Amino acid sequence: MPRIHFLDVTNRDGVQTARTGLSKFGKTMVNFYLGRLGVAQSEIGFPFLFHEAPYVRAQVALAEAGAFGGLRLSGWCRGVARDVEQALPLGLAHYNLSISTSDYMIANKFRGRLDRAAIIREMTEAVRTAKAGGARTVGVNAEDGSRTDDGFLTEFALAAKEAGADRVRYCDTIGGDTPDRIRERFAKLAAATGMPVETHCHNDLGMAVANSVSGALGDLEAGQDAWVNTCVNGIGERAGNADLLSTILAFRHGFGLGGRAEIGDPLDLSWARRFALWASYALGQPLPYNQVGVGANAFAHESGIHADGALKDHGNYELYDEETLGPFPEDWHARRGRVVLTGEYGGRAGFRHVLDGLGVEPADEETAFRLVQLCNAMTGRPLTDDELRLIATYPHELALLFPGGLD
Repeated sequence: MPRIHFLDVTNRDGVQTARTGLSKFGKTMVNFYLGRLGVAQSEIGFPFLFHEAPYVRAQVALAEAGAFGGLRLSGWCRGVARDVEQALPLGLAHYNLSISTSDYMIANKFRGRLDRAAIIREMTEAVRTAKAGGARTVGVNAEDGSRTDDGFLTEFALAAKEAGADRVRYCDTIGGDTPDRIRERFAKLAAATGMPVETHCHNDLGMAVANSVSGALGDLEAGQDAWVNTCVNGIGERAGNADLLSTILAFRHGFGLGGRAEIGDPLDLSWARRFALWASYALGQPLPYNQVGVGANAFAHESGIHADGALKDHGNYELYDEETLGPFPEDWHARRGRVVLTGEYGGRAGFRHVLDGLGVEPADEETAFRLVQLCNAMTGRPLTDDELRLIATYPHELALLFPGGLD
C-alpha cells in the first residue's frame, strides 16, 4: 500500500519568511525536533551558499552521530549543475533541485533567457550531476507547477525521471490551487510518470493544508507514495506554508481518510508542543491563540454548552486528545524569582549549576562551555533546556558550526 511521508522545509522555505530569522544553531534545533517527531526528511538549507557550508558539515556530523534519529537531510539547489557541484563536497545524500516551469514565469521571470527546452536541459544536467556525485535521492521542483500546463509538467517530470530523479515536486508557488483541482492533477501526473509527486503548498487562500492532503490522495490513487512538504507553525513566505502539525493531524483524524492514507513515518507527537513553542520563541513569532493543537485556545472552552460537554467527556467537543501532543515546556531560563543562567557572558560556576540542575553531564565540558557562550551570542536569547542538552551531548559535532571559533 502506498504511504505518506513528510518532508519538512522549515530550514529552507520557512527561514525565508520576511521579518524573521533563524540562526544556524536554530536551524540545527529544527532538525533535532524533526528527528524526535519522526519526520522522514528535512530540507536543511542551501548547501551551495558559502555561509551555509559550516552549518551543513555540522548537520552531517550530527546525523552520523545519531543526534537526529532516522531523519534524512537534504539540500535545496537551483536546477543548475554548478549549484550541485558546489554542494556535493559537503556530504549530503539527498537533494531537491528547483527551476520554474510555468509559461508565466518563463515570460516574466526568465524574460527570454530560458525557454521550455532550456529548462529541461538545465534541470536534467543538474540531476545527472547530483547522481554522478553520489546522491541517493534527487527530487526536481517544478516551481509554479500549479500554473504549468499538464503537457509540459509531464514532459518535465519524465525527462527528470530519465535523468535519474526519484520524485517531482509540484509547487503551488503562489498558493492559488484548490483541493479538487490539485488532487486530480497529482493523480494524473503520478500515473503518467510512475513517480511520487511531492506537495509544496502555500497558504495564500488559507488552503495549504487542505491542498496538501488532497494532493497526497491523488498520489495514493495513482499507486504512488506521497511526499508532503510542511513548515513548523505554518511559517513561510507571504501567508506561509502547510503547517506540519495540522497536516499530520488531518491525516490521522480527518473523517473519511481511514484506510486510504497510511502514514509511513514513525511519528511521535509527544514532541509537538515543545517544537512549536520552541519555534515561536526562536523565530520571535507568537503563536496565534487558535493555532491547531498548540495554541493557547486549542483546547479551551468557555461557552456554557461546550464547557458542560467538555467537563463530562472532552470527546464531546474535541477531535483528538491534547495529551498526545506532549507537555508544554517549562524551561530553566523561564523560571521566576532567583535563578542563575548560563550564556554568552556566564562563567563556569553558572554553567555547571544549570547543567547539574538539568541532570546533564557534558561529553566534553570545555567544548560545551564554549559552545554555550557562542550559541547564546548567535541566538541573542537565553538557551532552552533542549538546546543545552544537545550542546552537552554533541559538543564536537556542533563545534563545526564555528570554524576557528573554539581555538
